[in-house]
Amino acid sequence: MIKLEKVSKFYGTDECRYKALKDISIQIKRGEMVSLMGPSGSGKSTMLNILGLLDNEYEGKYTLDNIDVSRISETRRAKFRSEKIGFVFQSFHLLRDLTALENVKMGLIISNTIKKGKKLKKGEMIKQSIDMLKLMGLEKQINQKSSQLSGGQQQRVAIARALINNPSVILADEPTGALDQKNGEEIMDILKELNKKGKTVIIVTHDEKVSDYCSRKLRIVDGEILSD
Repeated sequence: MIKLEKVSKFYGTDECRYKALKDISIQIKRGEMVSLMGPSGSGKSTMLNILGLLDNEYEGKYTLDNIDVSRISETRRAKFRSEKIGFVFQSFHLLRDLTALENVKMGLIISNTIKKGKKLKKGEMIKQSIDMLKLMGLEKQINQKSSQLSGGQQQRVAIARALINNPSVILADEPTGALDQKNGEEIMDILKELNKKGKTVIIVTHDEKVSDYCSRKLRIVDGEILSD
């Protein structure tokens, strides 16, 4: 499903050129739950940006669902991101002045803008967003602004937004980093359950306890996969 072949990433130019990833070659099968661990500056976030189609300035080949996405246009990358990838971030990346419903619906609005053919109507977007928030246990917080929610609730909204377009891959960057232990465990239980339902989940983390939720652990040091 996901295949990187000799992927390298450089920053800077000439004598200041720095190699952040060094000939990374890995395969991640559909339905795997994988942690990506390593010290700061090891290349974790760089690799996640490439997997999430946020960065295409690299050497090597990236295949997603049997399609070479290494050098596709920005329009096609945006379409792939919308359809296939859901992002969950440590800092939630919610719009503070929008309600939980409006934040989740934003994912559908963006998808509507990108896709061709039949588009969702406003009522359909609202219903789907409400259903997703209920799935996350947030039926009482639907109309609350994200700034009024606890950290755990905000992360649940973020997961609902990540799932709203039914992506096959979830990329989570330190999803429990801003949460206390209890909320962190609840978020990991949600991600584990999504994985059991067939989602491919890739988590960047510094936390061994988070990594223990995953069936596969990748360790990256100085831009290279040290263990798998």
